[in-house]
Amino acid sequence: MKKVVALIMTACVAFGLMACSKSDKKDTTAAGEKQTEAAGGNEGGSGELIKVGIINNDPNESGYRTANDADLQKMFCKENGYDASFAYSLKNDEQIKYAQGFIQDEVDYLLLSAADTAGWDTVLQDAKNAGVKVILFDRTIDADPSLYEASIVSDMDKEGETAVNWLAEQGLSEYNVIHIQGVMGSAAQQGRSGALDKKVAAEGNWNIVKQQTAEWNAEKAQQIVQSVIDSGTSFNVIYAENDDMAKGAVAALDAAGISHGVGKDVIVMGFDCNKWALEELLKQNWNYDGQCNPFQASYIDAIIKDLEAGKTPEKTIIMDEKGFDAKTITQADVDNYGI
Repeated sequence: MKKVVALIMTACVAFGLMACSKSDKKDTTAAGEKQTEAAGGNEGGSGELIKVGIINNDPNESGYRTANDADLQKMFCKENGYDASFAYSLKNDEQIKYAQGFIQDEVDYLLLSAADTAGWDTVLQDAKNAGVKVILFDRTIDADPSLYEASIVSDMDKEGETAVNWLAEQGLSEYNVIHIQGVMGSAAQQGRSGALDKKVAAEGNWNIVKQQTAEWNAEKAQQIVQSVIDSGTSFNVIYAENDDMAKGAVAALDAAGISHGVGKDVIVMGFDCNKWALEELLKQNWNYDGQCNPFQASYIDAIIKDLEAGKTPEKTIIMDEKGFDAKTITQADVDNYGI
């Protein structure tokens, strides 16, 4: 009889432990946006896990974003001293709700890649009041610099200027551009669009035949280019603000039998330097790709270590980036810079 009682008690304890384990994990999904909490201790302070809330854009947005998220996931783990929670959305209002949740959860650090540059002042002030330190990565925001500790970003304005200057150097008699934009209001969209808009306004032989957002999506970009082809409007440049949208644009060109690339009818430009995109340059099927460096986790880790040691980090760290021309790109460039 004692053995039976002991077995029953053992089973109850095991069941209770399983139930606790399941209740410690969160997986919340709403309208395709996802928030997950990683396992690990919840303690902050010296010698214990540092609690971090990371808000990013959807990892499926692009090859760049997939690489960016993987870099963060690899760095911010228990083995490296972090208790990290990740939240994803392409919508600013949803990201702000995630930020509010992380503040309530008393994270030590809030890492943010904002979907939009505007609207962050109030929640970042709440973070500051709660003692949560904010670090921006990948994208800038329009907020008082006192509301965040540091910003690790690409110079999106420079990315756009480098690309547009390269295009101007091609010496076309007339530039008829299909401009495929990223998510409106994002720092990447503003920087890459701004440079082209300025050039078109300043030059009489530069024309935008179509300007529309495809929200970083290849299928939407294909539809935009197809609509221009169907309209019979003449064009000779595709300026797509990321590689996936350039890929979608090329699919529409191929379906219509329109040649593209070096010495062909249409110049194709993309951004982000996915390895497969740089391979298209190497084959001379595309003409230009602008680099956007997704590997920011080590920079953030170094900043957190400085802050934990009582040091003051640089406020803004600009990633070093370049543009690639199909006429000069090498296999070594593809291997070294492709993501």
